[in-house]
Amino acid sequence: MDDIPQPMDTALLKFLKVLVTVLTLTMIAGVVTIVVLIVIRYRQTPPDFPSVLTLPAGTTPEAYTQTKDWYAIVTDDSRVLIYSRVTQKLVREIQLEKP
Repeated sequence: MDDIPQPMDTALLKFLKVLVTVLTLTMIAGVVTIVVLIVIRYRQTPPDFPSVLTLPAGTTPEAYTQTKDWYAIVTDDSRVLIYSRVTQKLVREIQLEKP
């Protein structure tokens, strides 16, 4: 008939309270850090379009990518223009289907 609960050690309870508080502060700091890094990343300006390329008249670039061998420009009229990085000349033009 020993149903009386034993008293908890107050030092253990204080230690657990400190651990929970430290964990909470660490998680808050982590979330704030991630949000700040995302904001900083999206505030950066995109890379400039290379000024050495000449697009066909009447086209406006919408997207741009590059590799060590070529540049690819997606235009507003659903074309992909591939330029040689060495010669800066148009190598291939791909017409995309509009959805």
